[in-house]
Amino acid sequence: MDKTFDDMQKTSNANVDATMRSFEGVTKASQAIAIEIADYTKRSFESGTKTMENLIGAKSLDKAFGVQSEYARAAYDDYGCHASKLGQLYTDLAK
Repeated sequence: MDKTFDDMQKTSNANVDATMRSFEGVTKASQAIAIEIADYTKRSFESGTKTMENLIGAKSLDKAFGVQSEYARAAYDDYGCHASKLGQLYTDLAK
């Protein structure tokens, strides 16, 4: 009887350990996703702020269009990189 109880306890402990390791992986992946989203948000805000400053300082309409075009291109490129990296992080989370 004692041997059966000891076996059950060892099995239970092994299952708890496996579950904890599993949660650690999910937690690390979730943290990486949250960090990436926060970094992207910060970069996007800073870029938008800088663009507004440049638009306000533009002396001509051509200069303003140039600033806006550059911002749109940079924002599109940054979003593409962000989406790619985020997709990889979600893929890692699913593994």
